[in-house]
Amino acid sequence: MWCMAKKKYDYDAIVIGSGPAGEGAAMKLAKSKQRVAMVERYKSIGGGCTHWGTIPSKALRHSVSRLIEFNSNPLFSRQDHPLHLTFHEILKHTESVIQRQVKLRGSFYERNAVQIIHGEASFVDKHTLQVTNRDGSKDLISAEKFVLSTGSRPYRPKNIDFSHPRIYDSDTVLSLQHDPRSIIIVGAGVIGCEYASIFRGLGVKIDLVNMRDRLLSFLDTEISDALSYHLRNSGVVIRHGEEYAKVEGHDDKVVMTTESGKIMSADCLLFANGRSGNSESLNLETVGVKPNERGQVEVDEHYCTGVDNIFAVGDIIGYPSLASAAYDQGRIAATAMLEGSCETKLIADIPTGIYTIPEISSVGATEEELTAQKVPYEVGRALFKHLARAQIAETQVGCLKLLFHRETREILGIHCFGERAAEIIHIGQAIMEQKNGGNCLDYFIDTTFNYPTMAEAYRVAALNGLNRVVD
Repeated sequence: MWCMAKKKYDYDAIVIGSGPAGEGAAMKLAKSKQRVAMVERYKSIGGGCTHWGTIPSKALRHSVSRLIEFNSNPLFSRQDHPLHLTFHEILKHTESVIQRQVKLRGSFYERNAVQIIHGEASFVDKHTLQVTNRDGSKDLISAEKFVLSTGSRPYRPKNIDFSHPRIYDSDTVLSLQHDPRSIIIVGAGVIGCEYASIFRGLGVKIDLVNMRDRLLSFLDTEISDALSYHLRNSGVVIRHGEEYAKVEGHDDKVVMTTESGKIMSADCLLFANGRSGNSESLNLETVGVKPNERGQVEVDEHYCTGVDNIFAVGDIIGYPSLASAAYDQGRIAATAMLEGSCETKLIADIPTGIYTIPEISSVGATEEELTAQKVPYEVGRALFKHLARAQIAETQVGCLKLLFHRETREILGIHCFGERAAEIIHIGQAIMEQKNGGNCLDYFIDTTFNYPTMAEAYRVAALNGLNRVVD
């Protein structure tokens, strides 16, 4: 076990950054009777996840999704005069969610006696931090060990003027005040696709500029194609294989010219192409840690940076850059700090949730991966439009797709497209994690599901797949 730090240090451990990764580490260390401090440069705790990323975008998406449901439901809406809300109006709900999250997360630190220090951290040596306080004053604090969990920020190319009032990144877009009629979104990754759904749901005209040849190429192709279809069907213009050459901000519009010579004009532009690790202000070179060109830090299997008392977790180390995984990384790193190693690892199949409209979630292998590996698999599908619960809720767009081994019936991958996909996926994930033969398609056939529910899609998909392998 890691012994208590010598009295010459102020703390046993200091965690820098209060997002999910930092919280996971701080809670594990504090519950193990360590003296822990949390340094957070922002005025409130929670990190980018709470204030600019996961929570705000998902809260916005929820509000827009409910607006779409209201306007499409004949019981409530007037088709000749649909309800319209501005981006600024739906931000009010988002802001209330953020406030509740900050209050909740703050109670965790208070209950576990973790001291929160608001300020900018910078290493003086491997055991000492200089903290620049919000009033400009500076303090020195020391610890036996450190956790870097400073997260990431949107990548900003130097040839785009982000100080212009009509040019945004995925953080500053939350300060958008006017009601745009059109937006150019540069970057069709997860963030770009989510905001394309959000703004299109508000009736904004969208040009979604994708530098690749299809959306979200890490997804199963069928799911990626379904997203493309539904975005286009809603009116989003998707431009594949394009890169910007020039972005010009004017008083009343933004004009973008692509490398191929296309010219697009819109009320504003959202640049959502890549992220950079928040490492530049930490003075890491002083202690022998060298970030890469994207500001990310390399770590070993226990999240140690190579400097024996400095660990790093979350977005600052890159993949998988998921809030859910970051919290687990924090706990694993803290265990390694306490015990010298940690047998627990991130699960092999980490579920992904993409909060577009409709929603997407996946776990395990794609068809393309299984084909490349020459695995004899089969597919079982359940279309939401055939489920009673989906018909009742008027959420009939989407499907559940099971990939399983033809001979053993082991579930190899699950892909879901449609409302509540990120919730539905966890039923299948639980079965995939079962050992000693517990991961089997037959489970979904033999068990009894509540009726009517969306969970019933697993039985429908399993039977559909079984019909393909039974003579």
